[in-house]
Order: sequence, then C-alpha cells, then structure tokens
Amino acid sequence: MSDYTNRLDLPYILASQAQKHVTHNEALRLLDGIVQARVVNATETSPPGGAAAGACYIVGSGATGLWAGWDGDIAMYADGSWFRLVAGDGWRVWDTSIDQLVVKSGGSWISFAVAMSLIEVGPAVDVAIGALGGATGVAVLEETLSGLSGASVNSTITIPDRAICLGVSTRTVVAITGATSFDCGISGQNSKFGGSLSVSAGGTNKGVIGPEAFYSATPVRLTANGGSFTGGTVRIAIHYLTVGLPS
Repeated sequence: MSDYTNRLDLPYILASQAQKHVTHNEALRLLDGIVQARVVNATETSPPGGAAAGACYIVGSGATGLWAGWDGDIAMYADGSWFRLVAGDGWRVWDTSIDQLVVKSGGSWISFAVAMSLIEVGPAVDVAIGALGGATGVAVLEETLSGLSGASVNSTITIPDRAICLGVSTRTVVAITGATSFDCGISGQNSKFGGSLSVSAGGTNKGVIGPEAFYSATPVRLTANGGSFTGGTVRIAIHYLTVGLPS
C-alpha cells in the first residue's frame, strides 16, 4: 500500500509507526488548505513577505524561489513554512481578489461560470459564442449626470457603434430645477426614450424602443422642458445587444 492517499496525497499513519501525531497533524494541515479552499489571489509568482498563517495562493506562471515548479498549484503558508497543494482538474477555489469561484480545468484556472457554461453577471456578457468565435452579447452602460445646466445635456457614455439598442432607462436622484419636465433621447429625436419625464427626486422611466441598430457612437441627450436646467442629477443606463466577430 502507498504511504499516501490516491487523490489528495495525504499521508497515512502506518502500522507500528512512532510519532503518529506528526503524520496525523500533517494530514490535518493539508486538509485545512484544501477543504473549502480560499486564496488571496492567483497572480503571485514568488512567496510574498508577511503572509498570514493559513494564507493560500494560486501560484502564477513562471514561479520562482521556493515556489519554482509550483505553477498552477496552491501554495499555503502554515507553521512558518510554505506547503504545496498539487491541484487537479475539478478543484474549486474561492479567489478573494476577484470574489469569484474558480475551477481547475485542462490545467488552467477558469471561472466557475465559464466551466459550467453559465451566464456571468457583469456590465457586458456574451450569451452565445460560436465555434469560430462569433458572439452575441448583452450589455449595459451607466452614467450619473449631475449639476444639470442649460437647454440640454449630452451623456459622456454613448450607444456604441453597431450596437442594437433596447432602450435607455433613467432615474432622477436629485430634484431637477429650472425645468418643469425633461425628455430623454438623442440629437434630432429628443424624446426617443421618453418625454415629459418627472423632475422630482425618485422619478423613473424605462425607455424601451424597437430594438434599433446604431451605426455610430451616439450620446444620450436630456432636454429641458418649460425652461433650462439649473440643477439636478439624473442617472441613465443604456441597454443594448452586441455582435462579436468570428476569429
């Protein structure tokens, strides 16, 4: 029989072995790093100074020093020394630097969502990817427009070139002054995403459209009604689909 377990390489206590507690404690130490595994990050390539007891790292590519040859494995600092946890495919680890569960697959660490073909949550996500790399995605861009002033205000963010826009939503977070209402749209179509919207704090609008393809980067425009803007804050969100090219 081997002196170590097949999967996790934990040491067995052998028959008639002296100092059994040493072997037992070694196995407990390794399990402490493996079970419910959590790492500081997956970017370090050499042992960081001042590591806390129990701290673990996924070793980055090109590791040096005490970690040389540990690329892709987990380094754990315990009892004043570094221990190597050889990670196999299917290991799951929480990476605290990105607040994501990552999985070892095909020799590399990838997000759990990618490994399971789940849709990730984020400002821009591909929901369908072809074998040649063509992709269809959904995305949202947001901006807070504060200190509104003048007859109209354009956003810094834009509906992207070649995006298929689903709409623009708005929320008035600080009451607008100077105007009795406002429109949300684009140049030449001031109320495309909504007209006569509330200037009161808490007023909202879900400005859905077509959907419609845009062929140049286009800012959102807020236009004052009944007088020019003299103050107020509005948050806007552009909701759209993206088309990714095959590789």
